[in-house]
Amino acid sequence: MTIIVVIHVLVCIALILIVLLQAGKGAEMGAAFGGASQTIFGSAGAMGFLSKLTTVAAVIFMITSLLLTFSSTRRGSTIMKERPAPLAPAAPSEAPVQPQVPVPEPKK
Repeated sequence: MTIIVVIHVLVCIALILIVLLQAGKGAEMGAAFGGASQTIFGSAGAMGFLSKLTTVAAVIFMITSLLLTFSSTRRGSTIMKERPAPLAPAAPSEAPVQPQVPVPEPKK
């Protein structure tokens, strides 16, 4: 269980960084690092590599999310089944005494 959480957190951080590395439409990624565009990841370009890496990270993120969800719901249902039956309600107590409203003194 702990290893799944660690993998999930690492994939979350990696996914954020991968998405931030991708260039927007018309933006040059190499300009951010002081070089020419499309030379950071080779002549083939970064979009093919980064889009595949994004897909892989997203699939791993979804799998770990589902595993964490299933493990938490399975654990929660067993706790609910083992809960003891509620006790009988307590005997009703007398109503609390209401404070008296002070009566104003008559004017002289």
